[in-house]
Amino acid sequence: MPHPLETAADPNGLERVVIEPVSRVEGHGKVTLLLDEHRRVQQARLHIVEFRGFERFIQGRPYWEVPTLVQRLCGICPVSHLLAASKACDAFVIGATRITPSAEKLRRLLHASQVLQSNALHFFHLASPDLLFGFDDAIEHRNIMGVLQDERELGLRGIRIRKFGQEVIRILTGKRVHGTGSVPGGFNRPLSATDRDALLQEIPQIIDWCAQALVLARDLFLTGLPEQRDFANFPSMFMSLVRPDGAADLYDGGLRVNDAQGLHVVDHYDVRRYQDLLTEEVKPWTYMKFPHLRAMGPDRGWYRVGPLARINNASFLDTPRAEAAREEFKAWNHGKPVSASLAQHWARMIDMLHCAETIERLLDDPDISGTNLMAQGQPLREGIGVIEAPRGTLIHHYRISDDDLITYANLIVSTTHNNTAMNEAVRSVAAHYFDGRALSEGLLNRIEVAIRAYDPCLSCATHAIGKMPLRLELLDADGQTVDLLYRHDDGQIERP
Repeated sequence: MPHPLETAADPNGLERVVIEPVSRVEGHGKVTLLLDEHRRVQQARLHIVEFRGFERFIQGRPYWEVPTLVQRLCGICPVSHLLAASKACDAFVIGATRITPSAEKLRRLLHASQVLQSNALHFFHLASPDLLFGFDDAIEHRNIMGVLQDERELGLRGIRIRKFGQEVIRILTGKRVHGTGSVPGGFNRPLSATDRDALLQEIPQIIDWCAQALVLARDLFLTGLPEQRDFANFPSMFMSLVRPDGAADLYDGGLRVNDAQGLHVVDHYDVRRYQDLLTEEVKPWTYMKFPHLRAMGPDRGWYRVGPLARINNASFLDTPRAEAAREEFKAWNHGKPVSASLAQHWARMIDMLHCAETIERLLDDPDISGTNLMAQGQPLREGIGVIEAPRGTLIHHYRISDDDLITYANLIVSTTHNNTAMNEAVRSVAAHYFDGRALSEGLLNRIEVAIRAYDPCLSCATHAIGKMPLRLELLDADGQTVDLLYRHDDGQIERP
């Protein structure tokens, strides 16, 4: 049964075009385009119509349950929530003391494997059909099955890269999805020499495949000029974690916010003070909030997070092949931050290569086989954990009572940080491609391409392959239908 894409009159006298659902993303969203009396796009709204509620229903639970509970937010990046919550809950066990070197390196290995597999899944399964075949390719072909049909080896490599990342996760946590491993205060299982050696045998091939995927993503972006360069291209600030020496760090560090020229707005900002830096605006038409820098307000203080932010913000990457790729990426725009939304895919593949090289380095580290996995310290009653999830900066913040029960929880997930950016991407694309007269499947897909570049996790659930039903209806100012378009659940387009 088709879902509605409709048009109606807005209370402000604007005309609304509604696109629902958004496909090939995690979860369900709806897009509304507001048109003026000249049928030009004035505003775009990405509605998130699902309610998470985790901040409320984990209250009253013992803190040691939280890392396992909150990873149920997501079936694609559960490790990210497991680790952010573990870092926050470390305070309830060891206070300000750091976990042991072996425990930290096991967490870093787990995290690099999570980012590796998630980046592979997004690029090969969700983004590559549009990049390889074009935005106007037939919808029945423009999906992962089309990739496997026309570019079989490429599709299989994507599957194998993700399989390797998932295998590391299984070894470290006991399950590919929703395992354990990381716990408050450290890690609960060592890595055996047998498993380490088996992974070391595979990782050189994975690194080579990641490097080849990077070349492909780069070439697809560069040969797509000028459309890909100009597509949803707008200036913004960027936020990510960096080490004290300025290198990108997925697991730890301080917050760096750079402006559109690459200048530091804040640098090495203590994550424990994130509430002094950031605040969130609430709007009545979506469940997702709008974070921004408190001092700058919602109109000027918004930013982007994720692979593009990490590569733009990093002073350097600490692995050789990824660093060479970062330098090439930055040189393309003469050292300035790259702002094109579709450059996310190029940056994401640099990110993926960096993860693969990091995995190899960690597997070669003697500490990775250590058995001293739990630290000791003086417990605190408040903990904040911040990491770089695949989609960007992820914040978990908890407080506990004297009986060790959660009394406060605040989560700012990566997709929430990108909320304003995704709305701006939709507005930019719709304003450029909507002719003010007829709706088309090509317009729908271009809007989805703009959203998909940010790899949003709208429901923190699972991926869809892109054949969701869709109904698009255009009404004039009097509420009369002037155009109607159906996309059925089998992918067929019909204009009644």
